[in-house]
Amino acid sequence: MAMRWYVVHAYSGYEKRVMNSLKERVELHNMQEGFGDILVPTEEVVEIREGKKRKSERKFYPGYVLVQMEMNDDTWHLVKDTPRVLGFIGGTADKPAPITEKEAQAILQRVESGVDQPRPKTLFEPGEMVRVTDGPFADFNGVVEEVNYEKNRLHVAVLIFGRSTPVELEFGQVEKA
Repeated sequence: MAMRWYVVHAYSGYEKRVMNSLKERVELHNMQEGFGDILVPTEEVVEIREGKKRKSERKFYPGYVLVQMEMNDDTWHLVKDTPRVLGFIGGTADKPAPITEKEAQAILQRVESGVDQPRPKTLFEPGEMVRVTDGPFADFNGVVEEVNYEKNRLHVAVLIFGRSTPVELEFGQVEKA
């Protein structure tokens, strides 16, 4: 039987602990051949706090742990009996359904790309009001016109002397108004 990816529902905030408990239990019960990777899908985010860039991790499926496993009675019980596990997502309680290979690849791809390219913690939307916090336009308010996540920059229409002036700024130079 081939290994498939299953989604395990954990208490929110305990995802990492559940991941570590599962790994320990797999070792303890010598069930390594029934399990592959066990991970909490996260991406690195960058936020600017007090003018300093800080990297942190953001879970993009809070409350869930991905487990690559061969589903059988023993592996099912090992996961179910792990503290702070609420159960599997998908299928039925006693016969969980794996996510598709395509879904698994998409998640893993996102985890991979998140390592190379940290995303901003704050996401901006066109039409949203922002306040410029840094640079020559500090303390001016403006409206987001365009967001470029690859370059971490946005185009903001800033009101200067009653006129709307387009300005290109970095994410770190603005905050939500």
